[in-house]
Amino acid sequence: MIYQLDGVIRPYAWGSRTAIPALLGLPPSDEPAAELWLGAHPDDPSRVGDTTLDQLIAEDPERLLGPQVVAAFGPRLPFLLKVLAAETALSIQVHPNLVQAQAGYAAEDAAGVPHGAPQRNYKDPNHKPELLCALTEFDALCGFRPVAATLRLLDALEVAELAPYRDQLAREGLRATFTALLELADPAPLVEAVAAGLPRLDGTPWATLGPALSRVAGDFPSDRGLVVALLLNFVRLAPGEAIFLAAGNVHAYLHGVGVEILANSDNVLRCGLTPKHIDIPELLRITDFTELPEPRCPDQGHEFGHEFRVPVADFALFSADLDAYRKPGTPAGSCATGEPGKPYLVLCTSGAVTVGVVGPAVELRPGRAAFVAASDAAFTLTGTGETFLATVGG
Repeated sequence: MIYQLDGVIRPYAWGSRTAIPALLGLPPSDEPAAELWLGAHPDDPSRVGDTTLDQLIAEDPERLLGPQVVAAFGPRLPFLLKVLAAETALSIQVHPNLVQAQAGYAAEDAAGVPHGAPQRNYKDPNHKPELLCALTEFDALCGFRPVAATLRLLDALEVAELAPYRDQLAREGLRATFTALLELADPAPLVEAVAAGLPRLDGTPWATLGPALSRVAGDFPSDRGLVVALLLNFVRLAPGEAIFLAAGNVHAYLHGVGVEILANSDNVLRCGLTPKHIDIPELLRITDFTELPEPRCPDQGHEFGHEFRVPVADFALFSADLDAYRKPGTPAGSCATGEPGKPYLVLCTSGAVTVGVVGPAVELRPGRAAFVAASDAAFTLTGTGETFLATVGG
């Protein structure tokens, strides 16, 4: 069976007032519309008529999720799908792996740290790998840039106040330099010097980085995140390109609209561009200091859509370009998809699509989504534009 979903908008301060409303065919909102949640996360599950998706799953998990998914993840949808619209930067952050999350959650429970406390690091015992596919041009920081390239960047900046950290990076590497920047007693002078030096990147291989970080500096004056960002890969995604954020990856979304899929978790440890709690020892314990030469996630798809394969079982994301499936002289394209035994979230991002199995079909416009139960996971898509499909991994 197919269930039409009503997503939930989250009004985080960094969100756009126009992007998600425009996708939904609505006027600009009075408050930021940062994320459109589609799924069964207990904090904001999608509505299905007069009930919610998490309640439907709880009533019949094996039919909706499939026996294999229930055996692997329990009676819950293991992923959350979002449309994310960043007008200003999100915090620079890191997510734990599964073992770290389970241990951290248990330790904070044993210590009596309230679940809603601002100093709590672990809100649940799950990991939070993420994949973001851009719908518009999208700026992000993703993983540590190779040290040799960062040394060249720091040389191009010509900021005298950075010289000790440049030398430390060359001698001692990423962990020592990252730690030193996090532990600055008063980061403001260094941050202001770096902000003043960013225009020097014009005409260099980092010309796009300068304006992006200047915007960050304007939004977060004197925040140590600006200098931490110098150690990270800056990537400007074109529509259809993606980044995968594994456990331990230091990252931040800066600006743009994208489709994001992640494991069902809310575990975030922050290290900059935020007024929220920063736990430096715990952050350093879970951070992966491996250099990341290429932050983009390979697209395994073809001319009919995208396919992003990730090294986690919680989720997979692909898309169908129904215009590419359209035969000459016909008004719509059509394709059969879905792997029996898996649940699917189907999200229309442009055009219009009808999702059908045996029985009633669901018609979707941009920003609207449907849930296809595992018991009916072989389905058809008919329409125009692009549709994203989320399911569990292989």
